[in-house]
Amino acid sequence: MDIVIKLSQFLLSLSLLIILHELGHFIPAKLFKTRVEKFYLFFDVKYSLFKKQIGETVYGIGWLPLGGYVKISGMIDESMDKEQMALPPQPWEFRSKPAWQRLIIMLGGVTVNFILAFIIYIGMAFVYGDTYVANADLKDGIWVTNPAIEKAGIKTGDKIISINGKKMERYDDISKNLYMASEVTVQRNNETKTIKFPINIINQISNSGAKRTLVEMRIPFIVSEVEKNSLNAANLKSADIITHFNGVPVKYADEAIAQFKNFSGKTVPVTLKRDGKVVQTTVKFNNKSKLQIAYASRLPYSNIEKLNLYKVNRDQYSFGESIPIGITTGVDGLVDYGNQLKTIFNPKTEAYKEVGGFAAIFNIFPNSWSWEAFWSITALLSIMLGVMNLLPIPALDGGHVMFLLYEIISGRKPSDKFLENAQMVGFVLLISLLLFANGNDIYKAIVGK
Repeated sequence: MDIVIKLSQFLLSLSLLIILHELGHFIPAKLFKTRVEKFYLFFDVKYSLFKKQIGETVYGIGWLPLGGYVKISGMIDESMDKEQMALPPQPWEFRSKPAWQRLIIMLGGVTVNFILAFIIYIGMAFVYGDTYVANADLKDGIWVTNPAIEKAGIKTGDKIISINGKKMERYDDISKNLYMASEVTVQRNNETKTIKFPINIINQISNSGAKRTLVEMRIPFIVSEVEKNSLNAANLKSADIITHFNGVPVKYADEAIAQFKNFSGKTVPVTLKRDGKVVQTTVKFNNKSKLQIAYASRLPYSNIEKLNLYKVNRDQYSFGESIPIGITTGVDGLVDYGNQLKTIFNPKTEAYKEVGGFAAIFNIFPNSWSWEAFWSITALLSIMLGVMNLLPIPALDGGHVMFLLYEIISGRKPSDKFLENAQMVGFVLLISLLLFANGNDIYKAIVGK
């Protein structure tokens, strides 16, 4: 059932983004009286799942979910319709329109992507508001859960002050910025330290094999699940909170976990809270220093409040207040993604090894349905789609825009032959990128990363 929910969110988000992006081309094309021959969700290689002609346009759904397209008459695109281009230009064709109109048509898709992201962020600010824990309230610092981050120099208990010179106001800002960190300022034992991260930290994080986030809030040791055949099946239950381990008080889970390696094959006394009562019992370690249980590494804000671990702040906004907040969030998303691309294109970072395809996008979505998560991910993907389409690669919107700008500035239009060759080169580049990104997904699935 989890996979169905995840897949449903993925397909709904992808379909919404494709349709709206293509509408961004379709609407100005129609406004400028340019004929649109096809409007397709997904690609219709050889056949369509559905198609219906309304007026001069065939609307349809293809079987290959790698994107979508509008076919505009008289335009050199992925269809490579050389027969049509060999005929004399017609008034309704793309090539017959003034350069400024063609430019607006080509920029329509990415414009819609960016506007959509801003609208979603404004709506989320209005509907959901902000729920967060202030970074200043993490009095005992953070819990480092990724070995690569620990190796880089961050320790559990550090209070992270700033990342890349940007002050961390909220806990949620830490993980989001730490992934792209080059310099982190922390407070450790009342001393301020600046830690330089290796340039290939992204690749090191991926190769660490850790499936958790980079850091977490420090929380008590809470049993989340006891394995059926666990040595501790009789003594521990889900939601138990261990407060003393081997006679020593433990405030946080990391304090208990740090001791596990010392008790291989041993039985250790513990004190725990269960349903509001204090219980004395023991836990048994196997020969690999494992308890054969799962423990919580993170908690939803509702449980954090219930256990009185940290102050949870909730800000609600009027619609008017939501507008600048949503715009700021959108701009931050654009800047962050731009920085990510810059990092990917720098070979020294080795970040290109982490480029993912459809499987990586699919895995972003949660296993349970959450509209808040769905809209947040969709807004992010809309920004990514807009930025990627603006890259000056022939076959992408940005490639068409590049040639149109050349025409407007120089007053000379590139020949159809040149544009056809450029389209082929761009198509090969896109296919190569697609194979590389999805090949990375397959490789990671095989090696378990």
